[in-house]
Amino acid sequence: MKKEELIPAIRAAKGIPEPEPKKEKKIVAKKEKVILTVAQLKQKVKELKAKRGELLEQKNLKMAEILRKRISRLKKKTRRTA
Repeated sequence: MKKEELIPAIRAAKGIPEPEPKKEKKIVAKKEKVILTVAQLKQKVKELKAKRGELLEQKNLKMAEILRKRISRLKKKTRRTA
């Protein structure tokens, strides 16, 4: 017996059910990266700093911390792109 014939015979003898065929995965297109200029990055930093100031006044420390990290990342990007 060949392998293709042997496997179903063994499954039938042991009472093992046939495995279901695998489902196809959907391919999702990736987003294009938006390239910003240094001036645009610095403008974004200013906006985030203003938002962070408002959040600190409202005692929302968690969101203020998140914005601090975003500001830091944007500043690093400006140094790399310059």
